Amino acid sequence: MRWPLFFTVLCALALLPLPGHGRSGGKGLGPEVQQLLVSIAPGWNDFQGRMMAFERDGKGGWKAVSRPAPVLFGRNGLAWGRGVFGTGEKGRDKVESDKRAPAGVFRIGTIYTHDKALPKGANYPFHTITEADAWIDDPTLPNYNRHVVVDLKNPPAWFKKEQMKQDDWAYRWLVEIRHNADPPVSGKGSAIFFHLRRGETRPTAGCTTMSEKDLVSVMRWLSASKNPHYALLPWSEYQKRWSAWGLPSPEQVAALAPEKKR
Repeated sequence: MRWPLFFTVLCALALLPLPGHGRSGGKGLGPEVQQLLVSIAPGWNDFQGRMMAFERDGKGGWKAVSRPAPVLFGRNGLAWGRGVFGTGEKGRDKVESDKRAPAGVFRIGTIYTHDKALPKGANYPFHTITEADAWIDDPTLPNYNRHVVVDLKNPPAWFKKEQMKQDDWAYRWLVEIRHNADPPVSGKGSAIFFHLRRGETRPTAGCTTMSEKDLVSVMRWLSASKNPHYALLPWSEYQKRWSAWGLPSPEQVAALAPEKKR
């Protein structure tokens, strides 16, 4: 007689973030999160999708403030990441070098750029990359998945391998997606950013990429005072979790859904 209730509770618990992967109590994004980028992939193994920007509507809900923009993900699709929300589902969690973009909800961090300033109209925390900057993607190193500035007069042995690229146009702007960052766990994936796409259909190693026009628009829109976050999910997972995680409704993101499932 108690089995139906048991399974109802079990299914409800499956939608909550596990310890270390989200907020305690399963609460959705709070009102302090005023900006949200949402990307939807058709399925777990797809590397193409669309993205829209949302802001709070003054009543605690969300309103769309951009058109859908095409984006690209990891060449092998998506896997659960470690952020504000994610499930940590065994067998589908992101690991280093899996060529999958992290799925879940993540804070947006610093912009790293080779320029001395952000594009005109952008006002967001940024760091100009120099020859001394590194981002550690070697899980055996103590500063894994962290930005490090070294002393060029006495660089560590690993520096050249971990040095941030100096002459790659696709990395002109790197908008940090804080996957596996608070704190990093060795081997769970590193160096996840928004950056310029290398082609309209060319996937990434795990980042989210887009056209220059769209990336510049994102940077101009971002406001640190509005605590921007990023949600990336396959469409089926978005439909399951949007309410518990405090995301825009499926109707609001319908323009991002796969054509056959709208």
